[in-house]
This record gives sequence, structure tokens and C-alpha cells, in this order.
Amino acid sequence: MQNTFQVLIVDDSALYRQILKRLLNDIPGVEVVGTATNGKEALQKVATLRPHLLTLDMEMPEMDGLTTLQHLKEQYPEIKTLVLSHHTDKGAEITLKALRYGATDFITKPAYSGSFEDNYRKIQEELVPRIKAFLADRNGSVSGPAAARRDPAKPATPSFNYNHLLKKAPRDVIAIGSSTGGPQCLSQFFKQLPAGFQKPILIVQHMPPIFTQKLAQQLTQVGTVPVKEAEEGDIVQQGQAYIAPGNYHMEVNRVGNEVRIHLHQGPKENFCRPAVDVLFRSVARVYGRRAIGVVLTGMGSDGLKGSKVMKEAGAPIIAQDKETSVVWGMPGVIVSENLADAVTPDHKIFETISEFMF
Repeated sequence: MQNTFQVLIVDDSALYRQILKRLLNDIPGVEVVGTATNGKEALQKVATLRPHLLTLDMEMPEMDGLTTLQHLKEQYPEIKTLVLSHHTDKGAEITLKALRYGATDFITKPAYSGSFEDNYRKIQEELVPRIKAFLADRNGSVSGPAAARRDPAKPATPSFNYNHLLKKAPRDVIAIGSSTGGPQCLSQFFKQLPAGFQKPILIVQHMPPIFTQKLAQQLTQVGTVPVKEAEEGDIVQQGQAYIAPGNYHMEVNRVGNEVRIHLHQGPKENFCRPAVDVLFRSVARVYGRRAIGVVLTGMGSDGLKGSKVMKEAGAPIIAQDKETSVVWGMPGVIVSENLADAVTPDHKIFETISEFMF
């Protein structure tokens, strides 16, 4: 079929090939054009089929997912890849490595226990929203990987709206929300931070448990500011970054002269836990205009309501630009609602933040 979003399924498990094929073919506008049982077979089929997306298992015989991904990004950088990960320490490490290698996003595989229908529903919950975001991307309403579109002769620069902030002001904290494409963008951000940077950083990245802990370790390795997975009661310290644990909302509360972190499993917001809105509301309450909110790449609209509260408290909001977002959902709604004081490419996030603080 022409004009369909074409997918190649790469997985050595017949069960998951069956689940993915059935699920994907049920989504209007999506066509499964083939399957492969390992990376070597996948690359052979990619050469002729040229799909828009690969669903890519990581653990396969003959050629594993990471090796396949490296070849794929060298030869076919325009093809999106959705990694299927195991919800284990090893699976999380491999998945974060795959994202560094250029994978677009990931979903976690349920355990082999349970019926076909149980496994189908679990994958459906994670897969369908991502595929719909990719479809919207293809139709031009959100942005895809920027590397294929950016003109190196015309380097992107931040645009400033300054809706209500006309000069720098004292800022005590940076609050960041991100989702699809966020780990890559956060890694770039932490590389930009200067040695000795002293402001605390609070992060909500949509990820399941285990993955957020591994992401904190990875971000610590790439920059000079240490990052930890937040724990209940943590005192927010200068020069330290905190990332919300998977499946826990993260808030801040003032206790005497200290600001402490509170974690809880309240209802999901925007289908997310952790949710950016939860963090941003608490940051507005505790820090007011002495905070900066940053909304990075991700699908959906998490962060929109929280950004409104932060703006009402006098804090500026920075949104990642469309050209460098993997999915311009979360930052896109910030821009469309006229909440962004600045819109910036990924490689100038800290430079843009500096325009609002001293």
C-alpha cells in the first residue's frame, strides 16, 4: 500500500512477532511489510523494503540488536527504530546504550508468563501511543529526528519571546521535563554544564523503574554535575541533579530552611507517573519566580498545566525547538499555548538557560 507507515518487525520470538504484527496491522495507516528473526536478516530486508520503522529486539542470535542498530544508522539514518527491551538491569543498560546509538524510542517487553491476550494488552499500552506519534510526525504535526533535516550551514539559534521577563534574575533551581528522545537530549545538556555549576536540577523523564536509575548513572558519567535517582526526603542540594524514579511522582516541599523531595504514587497524570506537571506545580509553589522550567522533546502534553502554574508564579519556561526534537509534542504545546519565553535547539539548552539567570 502506498502512503502507509511501513514497519519491519525484527525479533527472534515467534510469539512477539505475532503480537506485534497483529497489533500494528490494527492501527489505521500502518502496514507491516515484513518480519526478520535476527539483525542480519533484517538488514537484508531493509535494503529492499526501506520501511519507515523497525521494531528491534535487542537479544537475537547471529546479529544482536545493538550491532544491527549501528549498521542501520550508518546506512539508513532516516529509518526510525523502536527498541524492545527487557525490564531488567541488563535490559535497561542495553536500552540506554541503544538510545545513545540513535534508537528513536523503546518499549519494555512483558515476561513470557501470561496468555497471548495479556501480553498483547501490555505491549499495546506502550506501543500504540508511540506509533501514533510517529504517524503524526510523518504527517507534519510533530517533528522527527533532526539530523536528517538540519542544514549545517545554517546553525540553529534560540528564539526569545520574553513574554514577561525582560532581564536576568536570581534563579535557585532548574526543573526539566522530557519524554521520547529525552535521554539523548539530557545527555547533551549535562555535557554543556560548566564545571562547578551550583544550581540544583530536578528532572522528570518518562521511564519505568530501573531505567531511571541507569539513566542517572549515565548522566553522571557524561558531565561534571552528579545525578542521582531521587529518594524520599532528599534535601535539595546545590550542584546536584535529581531524577524522579520510575513509577513515582516527584515533588519538592519546603521544610524549615530546607527544600526536600517527596515521592509518591498518586494517580497518573497525562497517563504518566512520574509526571512533569506534578513536579512543575510543586516547583512553582516552593520557588516561585526563582525557578526555570525546561520542556524537552516528548510526545503528549505533560508539562503544559505545570508550565502555566510556573508562569503564573513568575518563572520563565524554555521549550526545545521542533528541528531538534525527536517528537515535538510536549515542547510543541508549550509553544502553541504561548508559554515559551525561549525556544532553543538541543545544543544550546544551557546557553539559553543562562539568558535567564545569574
